[in-house]
Amino acid sequence: MYKVILASNSKVRKNILENNGVECKVFPSNVDEEPVKKSLIKNKANPELISKNLAELKANKISLKLKNEIVIGADSVIDLSGELVSKPKNRDEALKILKKLNGKTHYLISSVCISKNGSMIWNYTDRAALTMKDMNEQQLKEYLSKITDDALYAYNVYQIEGEGKSLFSNIDGDKDTIMGLPVKKIKDYLENYK
Repeated sequence: MYKVILASNSKVRKNILENNGVECKVFPSNVDEEPVKKSLIKNKANPELISKNLAELKANKISLKLKNEIVIGADSVIDLSGELVSKPKNRDEALKILKKLNGKTHYLISSVCISKNGSMIWNYTDRAALTMKDMNEQQLKEYLSKITDDALYAYNVYQIEGEGKSLFSNIDGDKDTIMGLPVKKIKDYLENYK
């Protein structure tokens, strides 16, 4: 059993770790992501780099406070043809995002960073390709009516292990990556960590 600190309030990420034999305590980083994203986009960073930077920022922030602890920071973003698609702030935004993804393939990118004493010691980024069915506006609204606010704001408009699976004609990638934490690579690292 490994013991780590998770720099996130995500119940899903905590469950993924614990279901894979990684015991964790939660210390949310509370990083304000929007200014960081805006700055990185202004500097022409791609979605993958944005995801990696946010994961590292979260992990480093908490690992500075908790000396000698292994801290995991994570971030997931949607990449639609190089454009970063952020989580919706309300249901109108969620519908706009679904319309944008409708009938297209996008990538869900999940980055994880492990830090100790304020510095990154390991990181990994994985991506999954998801192709959304071509749906009309009524179908999209019906889907949204079935989703709780918690799920909507936590999972970026779809919860792949729940109702969100129905949106896609094809999913190519690791389920844990899509849910926000490529846990197999984390375990591989922790097993070799001295």
